[in-house]
Amino acid sequence: MLERRVTVASKVGLHARPAALVAKAAAAQPVKIMIRKDDTDPVEAGSILGLMTLGAAHGDEVVLAAEGEGAEAALEHVARLVATDLDNN
Repeated sequence: MLERRVTVASKVGLHARPAALVAKAAAAQPVKIMIRKDDTDPVEAGSILGLMTLGAAHGDEVVLAAEGEGAEAALEHVARLVATDLDNN
């Protein structure tokens, strides 16, 4: 399983609009992407509700994980979004 650590850049964290944008991008990937914060159980990154339950705030580090064909590119795409301030996009 491949993993990417990334810092949440959006000022509101993974809530509201940023969560919706990340979930949409994750759900569109050819592999299922999981996300976790600290030692919490991972949730599906393609789920807005799952992202919001993480409680990931601005500056928090999260871990994205996926496996299978296309996992590396999928993780890179979603990691770029999480590392971008999506508050005004």
